[in-house]
Amino acid sequence: MSAKFENEIGTININTEVISTIAGVSAMECYGLVGMASKSAADGLVKLLKKDNMHRGVKVKVDENSIVIDLYVIIQFGTKISAVADNIIDKVKYNVENQTGMNVKKVNINVEGIRVQEV
Repeated sequence: MSAKFENEIGTININTEVISTIAGVSAMECYGLVGMASKSAADGLVKLLKKDNMHRGVKVKVDENSIVIDLYVIIQFGTKISAVADNIIDKVKYNVENQTGMNVKKVNINVEGIRVQEV
């Protein structure tokens, strides 16, 4: 599935995996985030994804000219979850709208775990 954006010159199709990657990279820039999570359907285990698979911790739904993004994240222990989530929402919304030219209707944060980050 892809996002479709039309202007006076023509049509632009953006693959949802591209939007997922933009959202994942944007989220990783936020303080308090350890990484993106992928939930295994078979046993319910939460895995911390490596940088090349960050788009798997993101689900994108496209309606007409708006985007809904679901992020599955692992937060650093000792940080305020609501502050980290607000920061992620603002950063992801800004970057996706700025880079795609489409409206982000909603960004949902799903905290899948808490980790102590080694220094």
